[in-house]
Amino acid sequence: MKRKSPQVIAKSLSDKIKNPLFENVVADGPYVNVFLNKEVVSVNTIKTILQAGDNYGTQKIGNGKNIVIDFSSPNIAKPFSMGHLRSTVIGNAIANLVEKCGYNAVKINHLGDWGTQFGKLIAAYKLWGDEKRIKQKTITELLNLYVQFHKEAEHNTSLEEDARLWFRKLEDGDEEAHSLWQWFRDESLQEFSKIYELLDVHFDSYQGEAFYNDKMEGTVNKLKENQLLSISEGAEVVTLEEYAYPPCLITKSDGATLYATRDLTAAIYRKEEYHFEKALYVVGHEQSLHFKQVFSVLEKMGYEWAKGMEHIPFGFILKEGKKMSTRKGKIVLLEEVIIDAIALAKENIENKNPHLENKEDVANMVGIGAIIFHDLKNERQNNVEFSLEDMLRFEGTTGPYVQYTHARACSILKKRNIEENVEEVKGLDDPYSWHVVKSLMEFPTIIEKSYYQSEPSYIAKYLIDLCQDFNKYYSHVKILNDDGQQQNRLSLVKSVTIVIKEGLRLLGLKAPEKM
Repeated sequence: MKRKSPQVIAKSLSDKIKNPLFENVVADGPYVNVFLNKEVVSVNTIKTILQAGDNYGTQKIGNGKNIVIDFSSPNIAKPFSMGHLRSTVIGNAIANLVEKCGYNAVKINHLGDWGTQFGKLIAAYKLWGDEKRIKQKTITELLNLYVQFHKEAEHNTSLEEDARLWFRKLEDGDEEAHSLWQWFRDESLQEFSKIYELLDVHFDSYQGEAFYNDKMEGTVNKLKENQLLSISEGAEVVTLEEYAYPPCLITKSDGATLYATRDLTAAIYRKEEYHFEKALYVVGHEQSLHFKQVFSVLEKMGYEWAKGMEHIPFGFILKEGKKMSTRKGKIVLLEEVIIDAIALAKENIENKNPHLENKEDVANMVGIGAIIFHDLKNERQNNVEFSLEDMLRFEGTTGPYVQYTHARACSILKKRNIEENVEEVKGLDDPYSWHVVKSLMEFPTIIEKSYYQSEPSYIAKYLIDLCQDFNKYYSHVKILNDDGQQQNRLSLVKSVTIVIKEGLRLLGLKAPEKM
């Protein structure tokens, strides 16, 4: 206890605080107000960015440790719909953030390549399938069969029994069932790879549900050894009363394993394979209870590392206020949306800059960027209403607006050479440049905050704010005016291009230099 009034303490502190970054330190009653020296702070910020380049904002939190990220994970034999977009782009952005913060990201696509739906699909194929048509347009035809099965099953209950028989054959290794399943899987992966290539999303593993078929018995045995299994109505469960969760179902009364068994097995396998520090699951919020149960069971099994596992939930992409449903055929195909977005970008280029080089490449960057940014600018927990019009709008708080700002800044730099000697950079003290500098200073903090909260939308919103500040600067200041300050202004512009490009990269977008 100092036994002094806050006013006296504030005055004492203000007299002691000395720092070249501070222009003035003033006691105001019980508060201490610090005024930054704009010129010194501007110089320091610009020099730091120019020296670091793409590494500006890089953190050392992870120390090279592994973080496993389970994301995207579509079901095979179904088309890649807009409903899969969120997990894919959120997961990819989080993987980029993880690496920016010093971790090694292990990206896993846990494909939905097993389950009773394949019994339904095989049954439907045997009844109505046309091999020639399916070979021509595999995924579309398989979707049609899947939808037809559910429509017919409403009136014909024997279809469900047929489906169960085919899935049992598949589980028992029946040659015909396995051959059809393998065909569906291979064709699906070919279709998915086209989408992932367009989105520039890559994985370290495509080990899906089927990969763990021969490993689940070991998990069940470990649960038995730990005396964690109880019998409930013929099924084997792990009770989770101490966590206030319902029991976790491990095997059904007929001995069949479930999603929880598979996810427990996958977690144990991944820990042994990748020695992860953390394991993140980028899966919709409707699976929250499932993951709470799985993580709790792992803790009860004595795995301390289960504390490093986290479910990263997100909201739905809605169509007319409702969740999209593959079963009912109410989906919007992502590939069609991408094609439309690229076409619109191309049309805009033809109208505004018909002589642009590499028009195809730029249209791809802008069209796909519009889709990704539209998703990631929304907080991941929120639902997003699907609207092609909003997604492909090329003004306002959109990806193309950020990309265009980057291209605008690059065009300024092409008109004048920027001096390479960073030490010659001097500060800028006009009000518009100061707003830009303040935004640039925030980038490392935003990265850290985005990482800790697994929230890419912070990066997206930050980029919008930075671009707005830069565009005000561009419209009020004659950047290329030869008045002795030109090189300093160009250094600021160069800093802006570095930060926008890196921010877009973290979100999974490209930054064209011309648009």
